[in-house]
Amino acid sequence: MSTITDTRTSYDEHLRQFMLAIYNYTALGIGLSGVTAWLTYSSGLMAAMGSLIWVFILAPLGMIFWYSFGSRNWSFEFTRNFYFAFTALMGVSLSTIFAIYTAASIAQVFFITAATFASASLYGYTTKKDISGWGSFLLIGLIGIIIASVVNIFLASSALQFTISIIGVLIFTGLTAYDTQNAKTAFLSSNAPTEDLAKFAIGTAMSLYLNFINLFQMLLSLLGNRE
Repeated sequence: MSTITDTRTSYDEHLRQFMLAIYNYTALGIGLSGVTAWLTYSSGLMAAMGSLIWVFILAPLGMIFWYSFGSRNWSFEFTRNFYFAFTALMGVSLSTIFAIYTAASIAQVFFITAATFASASLYGYTTKKDISGWGSFLLIGLIGIIIASVVNIFLASSALQFTISIIGVLIFTGLTAYDTQNAKTAFLSSNAPTEDLAKFAIGTAMSLYLNFINLFQMLLSLLGNRE
């Protein structure tokens, strides 16, 4: 009986360490993006770049495709370095929010986002309900808001942007819970080598990071005070 208990305790500890690694990577990525965004704006670099800023806005999308198709053969070290390079580049693209919204509202919305994100992730980790079925609906919703956002570039409709932001908040909150449970389930059912699990932790951190950033931007669109 004692052996079984010890084994269970050890397994729970490994799960805790695995999830803690994911959250640490997520937090470091968010922090790096925040610092990079502020430095890019406050130093005047953003203004100096002019239209070149669009290269930095679009580059992360290319990096996501690169990661999707190539990361399987990457080493852990390369995957980790890629993640930090990606979040730093995202920070450059996010610097534009300081030119649009007041610093006070950015800070306020950041804390609202953090509380929403933490609550959703905690739900995904602790719930006994299998929410894997959410995946297809969330993916459809994500594709829908991407298409609507592209269309709204040409329409410039405030009503459509409001709708996109509301639906976006729901989708990225749901994705946060979904990705958290998926990571926990994958760990519990995995016999993968340690390096593969470490790479998976970074991949999950990237998903959670993107959920956080998109949730932040949607809430900022709804609640942010413009300059």
